[in-house]
Amino acid sequence: MKILVCISHVPDTTSKINFVENNTKFDTAGVQFIIGPYDDYALARAIELKESSGATVTVLNVGLAETEPTIRKALAIGADDAIRVNAHPTDSYFVATQIAEHAKGYDLILMGRESIDYNTGVVHSMVGEMLGLPSVSPVMKLDIDGTTVKMQREIEGGKESVEATLPLVAGCQEPIAEWKIPNMRGIMSARTKPLNVVEPKAVDAAVQFQKYELPPPKGAVKMISEDNVAELVTLLKNEAKVL
Repeated sequence: MKILVCISHVPDTTSKINFVENNTKFDTAGVQFIIGPYDDYALARAIELKESSGATVTVLNVGLAETEPTIRKALAIGADDAIRVNAHPTDSYFVATQIAEHAKGYDLILMGRESIDYNTGVVHSMVGEMLGLPSVSPVMKLDIDGTTVKMQREIEGGKESVEATLPLVAGCQEPIAEWKIPNMRGIMSARTKPLNVVEPKAVDAAVQFQKYELPPPKGAVKMISEDNVAELVTLLKNEAKVL
């Protein structure tokens, strides 16, 4: 079985976010980048399937040269080889098009339910549509029996059990697998594993970003006496607007 895991290169959740050039460009200075946390779950499950069934695991990233340390980390975790599409990931449609271009021939295509930078959560469904394959998300459990994939996904108010036949696309989330930390042997072997850089497929951008804005700063805390329930209710209704 051939598994393709699509990974994103995103700022660490503890990074301070700033914009430059009149708020039209993300400021990467001092920002630590990581594998998207949901993609980490997808990769961990792929490595488990590799260890149990002898599958091969390829990771794919749409990004410029600065994403290669992130890709090498995925190789250190246990992926066999990698593909980097040499392009800035401008929007979901562009990324999905690049993935679909290289995903043909794989039995299972895994990725996170969404990236944590733009949080659109649509790439997996776009890839499935482009390839004519079923797409399931968010997948919390995934097991394979022959060519049948048994999954559990999160729905409003509960969980749903789903079955589909390979090949398919799945957007993953916890607790599908435990995150894996690369060991020294994995880190050393990652240096020599194949990383194939390919040029992107030409595609018109579907989205244009004009300006970024930070959320407004949090207001000061208002302390209300425990005996003044009426004031608390008034504030929750008129200021917080949660009642």
